Amino acid sequence: MLAVKIVFWASLGLLVWTHLGYPLAAALAARIRRRRVASSAIEPSVSVIVAAHNEADVIERRVRNLLELDYPADRIEVLVASDASTDGMDELVSAAAEKEPRIRLLACPRGGKLAAMNRAVPETDTEIVAFTDANATWEPDALRKLVRNFADPDVAYVCGQVRFQREDGTNKEGLYWRYELWLRESESALGSITGGNGAIYAVRPKAYVRVDPVMGHDLKLPFTLVKRGWRAVYEPGARASEKMVPTIEGEFARKRRMMSHMWPIVLRGGLLSPRGYPPLYALMIASHRVLRYVGPFLHLITLAASVVLALSRDGRRIERAALAAQVALVGAAVAGGRVRSRPLLVARYYVLTTASIAAGLVDHLRHGTAAGWTPPEGTR
Repeated sequence: MLAVKIVFWASLGLLVWTHLGYPLAAALAARIRRRRVASSAIEPSVSVIVAAHNEADVIERRVRNLLELDYPADRIEVLVASDASTDGMDELVSAAAEKEPRIRLLACPRGGKLAAMNRAVPETDTEIVAFTDANATWEPDALRKLVRNFADPDVAYVCGQVRFQREDGTNKEGLYWRYELWLRESESALGSITGGNGAIYAVRPKAYVRVDPVMGHDLKLPFTLVKRGWRAVYEPGARASEKMVPTIEGEFARKRRMMSHMWPIVLRGGLLSPRGYPPLYALMIASHRVLRYVGPFLHLITLAASVVLALSRDGRRIERAALAAQVALVGAAVAGGRVRSRPLLVARYYVLTTASIAAGLVDHLRHGTAAGWTPPEGTR
């Protein structure tokens, strides 16, 4: 029974550490030993790449938003990398390019978002390459605030802040994302972030790494660049917005697809290899990324151990309480599918998004991961 108790407390402790202990420790450490970025008001030439597949409904708005940014017109271009679009998007971009020389279309064979990006970067000849989603909207000063961090010669990757918007629905992604951005700000202050987002980020072309199309920039680029001696930082002042998936069930499907792209990075993309990681960053990767990704399995281990302990003769009150809490969490998640109460919806969001990590692994192991992608319903 001692072995079961060790397993119970170890798995529970790791869950508490990754969700609560590490974020608090990172916030405290960032106050004590902040590593600042030597940023300044600079205006490097920038190519903004929009990798898109069948985004005719939003591409004109996306391009217009980028061209209207508060940035010198002769220092910015928009390159739309079309991933074999068939809905008329290419024709819309070509027509816009005839009127505006800062717009370019790069027609790519169907290969997925990352393949289109990999093709697009060599087609640029600017000091900075920025990336964005077709359904995102940048605030007017977003690019200025994004690129000012490249005044620091150690910085190779800068990720901005994305805010998720919704008119109605049950999804609690916005609540999670505020928590995630708070943690990201602490990580950036400590040295480098462990993950980014696809709505707004930029890279030095000489530091750009061609990523396997089944993987993703959000996770792969930051830690890869850190291993190569660069910094990957977060700029909260560079703001973008996107529509979020309306429902928690839709968010589960979105994250399940994302996780199928994440697992190749974990299993063979170098995330687990400690080679090249500075010691503190290795701890950050283990705490924020690795433990999060094994979270579903830690939950199952904790549940199994607490059942054994609660039913044993020497089971203690705290172990029975732990079992009751886990059962209550699952019960609240189930009830959240019927009752639109905020606490129940938060529980449902947590359970389903945690389950999506395991579902993504199952999908990857059973079927592999396809490079192509389809926009989630309700986000355009």
